[in-house]
Amino acid sequence: MTSNLIIVCLLTMVINTAETLSYSVRYAGVRLNKIAIALSLTGIIVLVSRTANMIQAPLTAKFVDVANKAAASGGSFPLLNYLQIIMLAASLGTLIAIGLFPTFVGLFGRIISKLEIEGSLPKVLSSVTVGQLKNTRKYIRKPKVGLVNFRYLGIPKRFIIMNIFVTGFYTVGVLSSLYAAHLLPQFSTTASQASGLINGMATIMLTVFIDPQLGIITHKATENVEYRDQLGKIYVLLMGSRFLGTLLGQLVLIPAAYLISWLVQLI
Repeated sequence: MTSNLIIVCLLTMVINTAETLSYSVRYAGVRLNKIAIALSLTGIIVLVSRTANMIQAPLTAKFVDVANKAAASGGSFPLLNYLQIIMLAASLGTLIAIGLFPTFVGLFGRIISKLEIEGSLPKVLSSVTVGQLKNTRKYIRKPKVGLVNFRYLGIPKRFIIMNIFVTGFYTVGVLSSLYAAHLLPQFSTTASQASGLINGMATIMLTVFIDPQLGIITHKATENVEYRDQLGKIYVLLMGSRFLGTLLGQLVLIPAAYLISWLVQLI
């Protein structure tokens, strides 16, 4: 099981790193005044994260099967510890994205410019040479943003807090349903499919509160040069709130699992 756990953690890191790096795509698009092209690249990032999630989900569900079999035979399996480690991998993936943010702003800026010329991503990939890959080293940047200078940069506090909670719900959605399936082995199938109860709440909050505000922030930066200079700090602040959201998932995991268990028994 240890090897499976390592694979799941690596996939979880990839998912969270890719999703968090979508901010660097937006920022690169704003800096180049090519936000439409940048937004098209976010679809690729979503594809990467969803593909990794398709592999991750059944591997994670296997831990529940092993835990249920161990419980039925009078043994034990540290399922909760496994799920907590997976969430730590999500936090680590977000931290990696924050560290890579300055580097990927430059890289995505180059990709956006090439995409505008070539017209399609396959052409961009086919035109890449070994020399160009070696030259990517010049885009490496160390994060230099100081937290003491953040303040709130004109962002409503409620938006930052909401981003923390939405990320926390998304982080814990599938894992809490799997843990609920362990708590209720007689309803394991139903409970394991109940992640929509948590993710549905997060989706509503994302659609109503997060996406519109993020769109406003990006739009302001395209029209205001001074605001554009602050946009990088704003995105790092939002990525930091995502990191806090993944940590919040650690606290929400067990309560969410028991909530799902209670709802499943009511059905």
